[in-house]
Amino acid sequence: MINDYQQGLVSIIMPCYNGEQFLTETIKSVQSQTYTNWELLVIDDGSTDDSVNIVRSFDKDDSRIFQISQKNAGSAVARNNGIRRSKGQYLALLDSDDLWMPDFLNSQINFMKKKNAVCVCCTYGRIDEDSNDILKPVKAKPVITSKDMEAIDYIGCLAGLYDQSKYGKIYLHEELKSLLDDYAFWIDVVNLEGVAYGNSELLAKYRLRKNSLTGKKSKLIKVHYQFYRNYRKFGLIKSLECVLRWGIAGVIKYSN
Repeated sequence: MINDYQQGLVSIIMPCYNGEQFLTETIKSVQSQTYTNWELLVIDDGSTDDSVNIVRSFDKDDSRIFQISQKNAGSAVARNNGIRRSKGQYLALLDSDDLWMPDFLNSQINFMKKKNAVCVCCTYGRIDEDSNDILKPVKAKPVITSKDMEAIDYIGCLAGLYDQSKYGKIYLHEELKSLLDDYAFWIDVVNLEGVAYGNSELLAKYRLRKNSLTGKKSKLIKVHYQFYRNYRKFGLIKSLECVLRWGIAGVIKYSN
């Protein structure tokens, strides 16, 4: 055992920056879990809205919820702040505007045990700012290898679950300045054993927002190229091939 942890406990890491619009709905989706052995660490990243007070209204009544504050430093720093404080065997990353279905944790843990895996993900749907279902669900790839993760992040941040008990805690790369840091995190996790598994059940919902950076694919072309070239250390041709593969996958993912 590399790190001390509480067996069976799920540590849910939630960075939050001015998330008051959706925060209550997201926290309630965690509280609605049929699997109840969890802790929710909400790391406020210097919000200027009412986010802190919203979380405090939950943590005073639910001992599993913890409010942590930091100066604005980005989602990677916030997540790492939460991971350092986490006590659970399992680790999940959930943004403050996304949702879990009630059976998310129960199904994912059972699936992980069935596969004898350290990392699993699931199928997830997409919702708009009014929580209406939009587009087709993103189906989980049944088997995800390190090779698969070279160009495309097959593990949606809200859909992944990592068992920390074998290899210990994995942290996000703060040098990426909160751009594709979650992708890099899941690459590191998958690389531990070279494989992760996808649960076909639809267990989460990703919120597409009008001002979301990840929704503006054209602006991310340069970011992805630099990620492959500078962080992954791929050559010019391979980096361009990865950008092309990512772009094609994005067109399929965001079309009906």
